[in-house]
Amino acid sequence: MSKTQQAPPESWDMDTNNANQTSQGGTPDLSSVNSALTGLSLNVNAQMFVPNVNARSFVPSMAPGPSPTSHNSAVCEAPAVSATTATSIQNDISQTNNCNATTGDAAQAMHVDNSGRVSSASSEKSEKSPKRTIAGKTVESWEDAADNSSSTGRGTPATTPEDEDTSLDTDGTGQHVPSSKPRTKTKPKVEEATTTEKEHVNVVFIGHVDAGKSTISGQMMFLTGMVDKRTLEKYEREAKDLNRETWYLSWCMDTNQEERDKGKTVEVGRGFFETEKKHFTILDAPGHKSFVPNMIGGASQADLAVLVVSARKGEFETGFERGGQTREHAMLVKTAGVKHLVVLVNKMDDPTVKWDIERYNYIKEGLTPYLKKVGFNPAKDLKFMPCSGYTGAGLLESVGEVAPWYTGQSFIPYIDDLPELIRNVNGPFMMPIVDKFSDMGTILIGKVESGECCKGQSLSIYPNRTEVKVDQLWSDDIEVTKVVSGENIKVKVKGIEEADVTQGFVLCDPNNPIKSCKTFDAQVVVLDYQSIICAGKTFVLHLQAIIEEVTLKALICLVDKKTGDKSKTRPRFIKQDQIAIVRFQSDDVICMETFKDHPQLGRFTLRDEGKTIAIGKVLKLIDSN
Repeated sequence: MSKTQQAPPESWDMDTNNANQTSQGGTPDLSSVNSALTGLSLNVNAQMFVPNVNARSFVPSMAPGPSPTSHNSAVCEAPAVSATTATSIQNDISQTNNCNATTGDAAQAMHVDNSGRVSSASSEKSEKSPKRTIAGKTVESWEDAADNSSSTGRGTPATTPEDEDTSLDTDGTGQHVPSSKPRTKTKPKVEEATTTEKEHVNVVFIGHVDAGKSTISGQMMFLTGMVDKRTLEKYEREAKDLNRETWYLSWCMDTNQEERDKGKTVEVGRGFFETEKKHFTILDAPGHKSFVPNMIGGASQADLAVLVVSARKGEFETGFERGGQTREHAMLVKTAGVKHLVVLVNKMDDPTVKWDIERYNYIKEGLTPYLKKVGFNPAKDLKFMPCSGYTGAGLLESVGEVAPWYTGQSFIPYIDDLPELIRNVNGPFMMPIVDKFSDMGTILIGKVESGECCKGQSLSIYPNRTEVKVDQLWSDDIEVTKVVSGENIKVKVKGIEEADVTQGFVLCDPNNPIKSCKTFDAQVVVLDYQSIICAGKTFVLHLQAIIEEVTLKALICLVDKKTGDKSKTRPRFIKQDQIAIVRFQSDDVICMETFKDHPQLGRFTLRDEGKTIAIGKVLKLIDSN
């Protein structure tokens, strides 16, 4: 290749307008380029141009193709460019030549277009990844362009798709913002949790084992929309796999696997449903005689009792005979302070019954005398209803044509129309603790017997006198900020561990707490005991959720059933069906109130050897503190 002279950029005589247009970054049009070529003069004193011997010959973009023999003609036909652009071209060419000489790659052709931009590309890469010149550097792809753009610091740095996603997910402070939310900060709305303003009524279902208490409870929750159809179908499939097709409704209440396997309720099941007027809490008490202590705890929280009896031949007789739970449960709920009793004659759809009115009347006539003896007034406090827990007949809707002889109300509308209960709302806050568990804190369960409580309030747990603070409140699984007397609640407290709380403790107002003592006087009625009772005998005391062993220390006097007169001499013993005033003593401190001040906290039951022996009420606290 022959050496050729080339004028330096400073010697090119260009039009002033063309120079201004090119310096401003614009593209010169074809007429201006031709006029510049006519006035072109070369500097003969310029330095000799030494090309790279390894590079291909320089070919302008306007020429038809490369000419290996004529270099001067190629130079003469090149378009006129400004001094700045020419300098940039020379620098880019020298950088490209040096790069090729160093790396030993294949030689690349330099192309000059009308705008004066220079790009170098191999024959293979020119189609897939064209090169571009940015800030005097030749780049091959958009990743290189992004690096060069950010390194120069001019303009907005180019970003990859991943970078764009990241930039959209963060706000100005670098905090993460989900893509579904706006970029601007929005303050979350804090809504005060409130429970229903309806009256709260606690309903306990009692009766002999396998009478259908859990099935009726589950059917009521389904009829009132508290359990959806899909969940019930799931229970039905699971029960069918275990050959227990008729048990699936009871699984709404019996959530424990042991209870489901045996078909027997062990602990008091909890649920709730609402009507147009009231909010009902369901307490499903166990019917087996081994779990009567659990049943007493459920009955102590009740405002209304539902005695479920089975109309199936043989089952009613078994539950009502001496030793059956139908008798004992009816007596225990009356002792617990329940004033109204509804008797549901269940399983009327059984093949042995077939909604027979004679069977219904037989059961009604057999129960009424005993319930009257317990203390229920048949005219005001008792209500008999036929129903079928499995089919739901007689619960929400009337029994209809299957029993045309019954024209009364069905069960749910009847209890919805009962008169409003009187609550001790203005008294000091007291809540006997019937259950506890730990879930991100200590959670206590019970029924508010007196007063009201708000979130954030400071309370005390007696008899340990531990001060706690209310962190959260739930009324039947509905988070609230305030609860009142009569509600069945869960409360999360701070300041005490779960292991330090025992069933029977009382959560109360520290300014007006519940009384506690070890020795107290009480009036008792002996119900069922074959032998005589003397001083020194021990019993198991059930008061609310308290289960404590007490000793009969002294017999003070007997009380006449008819006149209420007290005997002047101390009796040596007491026996069945007698009423006496006695003194009890316990080893541990018991929280209680006198029956006169708080009836619900002053009633108790005495049991011995798995049987209920007597019922009583607290008259006086001897060593109260």
